[in-house]
Amino acid sequence: MLGNWSLGDYFKKEQLAWFLEFLTKELGLPVEKLAVSVFEGNKNVPKDEESALIWQKLGIPKGRIFYYGVEKNWWSRSGVPDKMPPGEPGGPDSEVFFEFTDVLHDPKFGKICHPNCDCGRYLEIGNSVFMQYQKQADGTLKELTNKNVDFGGGLERLVAATENKSDIFQTDLFWPIIKYLEDITNLTYANYSTPMRIIADHIRASTFLISNGAYPSNKKQGYVVRRLLRRAAIKMRNLNINSALSPIFEYLSKIVINMYKDLYFSNSDEKEIQQQIGVEIFKFSDTVEKRLDKALLQLDKYFKQIDSKGGYIPANEKDLALFAFNNYQTYGIPEDYLYEEMKNKYGFILKMGYFDSIKFHAEFEKLKEKHSEKSRTSSAGMFKGGLQNQSEATIKLHTATHLLQQALRMILGTHVRQKGSHITNERLRFDFSHNQKLSVTEIGKIEALVNEKIGENLPISMKIIPLNEAITKGALTVPEAKYPEKVKVYSIGSFSKEVCGGPHVDFTGALGKFKIIKEDAAGSNIRRIYAVLL
Repeated sequence: MLGNWSLGDYFKKEQLAWFLEFLTKELGLPVEKLAVSVFEGNKNVPKDEESALIWQKLGIPKGRIFYYGVEKNWWSRSGVPDKMPPGEPGGPDSEVFFEFTDVLHDPKFGKICHPNCDCGRYLEIGNSVFMQYQKQADGTLKELTNKNVDFGGGLERLVAATENKSDIFQTDLFWPIIKYLEDITNLTYANYSTPMRIIADHIRASTFLISNGAYPSNKKQGYVVRRLLRRAAIKMRNLNINSALSPIFEYLSKIVINMYKDLYFSNSDEKEIQQQIGVEIFKFSDTVEKRLDKALLQLDKYFKQIDSKGGYIPANEKDLALFAFNNYQTYGIPEDYLYEEMKNKYGFILKMGYFDSIKFHAEFEKLKEKHSEKSRTSSAGMFKGGLQNQSEATIKLHTATHLLQQALRMILGTHVRQKGSHITNERLRFDFSHNQKLSVTEIGKIEALVNEKIGENLPISMKIIPLNEAITKGALTVPEAKYPEKVKVYSIGSFSKEVCGGPHVDFTGALGKFKIIKEDAAGSNIRRIYAVLL
């Protein structure tokens, strides 16, 4: 968004002239393709003839000046003048619209078309709000002594106008992404505009968010990024792309980075952004996609066919929300993913009004919040061993750090010792003593050894013994860490033995597949590994 403010300085005459100069001289827009709107007035505020007269003097024909009421051409924090509390400022605004020639001859645009009809023939490209009045205690509006200007202009809309393309996604800001999607799918944007638009918008937003430190996760801004990427992955299914999503999304993010590289991204950003996106998409597509079919097999029992044409009555929204939540809890399948599948298979029910999607999503959120509260209660005061919480996911990842440390010692040498760890629901981070970067071969051997021990489904046992006895028997400790006289020693078969507060799974087979996603330096002679379980 472009913008400028005037606080008691210039006002309508200067603002409108400068904006028109920017549009016609700097951007080269033909004045005859512009239309403007002004406030038509009401019982509280007079008609904004001042702005209309200024526009005419600047060269906007009278027939291209349109008057609208408070719903279109008035601004205050509280909305229309009647709802403004005493002391609040507000005022009329004047919008500028661009008329696209690429849609002028489209038969859907009739004679009733006007700039504010939202039919697509016109696009608002800038709005000058004139803070001219202040609400009084008696309900009247009084002119301010110092009048202000608040201008906003949509960058993407201005690009659409300069390129004379009524579809923003066909402008230079999005088309390189769309074109790549067309090339890899052999599908056309004309026939698949909705999924392509969603993918293009979401990958661009995710790339910018990650570059600013919002990595995909289940928390705060990271959750927004995760939802954006997963929804984009879902829409890939509509383009018949169900595999190799990670490299595709990594390349899509590279397209975005290259488009804005001189302004927003550095060379060091590219690798980190692509890695974050690639890992998130890999985890989602590799695990969820494989498990989705199992979930969908259960879906049929929730719908009853009512006619031979494919009409169905669904179970109530609460039951379906519970079904969705159980699959989210067990397989990590988002509720909107299952909802998309429900629409694809049983779309008739939505058209018939049998199903309230808002209620479905609300019930799902209730179940999710109830589960989160239960987890918070049960894990209060129990955060140990670098775990962010005591969820099933973090317990599995914590167990995997034991396998990882022993694998590191066997592949790299017994000088390897844990220097720190941090574990979330999404991944483990493990710091260890080592003086050089791991090679691709070493990483492959470490992964293979950990996965070998997972595949052996080794039992995990715990004993409480004196610290000295634990060390004598070969249990690893964290150097410089302080321990009580008696400690818990966890053994994973005969492979690993560590002093640890726990908790852990009972057998390694519960862990799934171990994957190292990143390895880099964490300090002098300290390396850091990030890994996930798939």
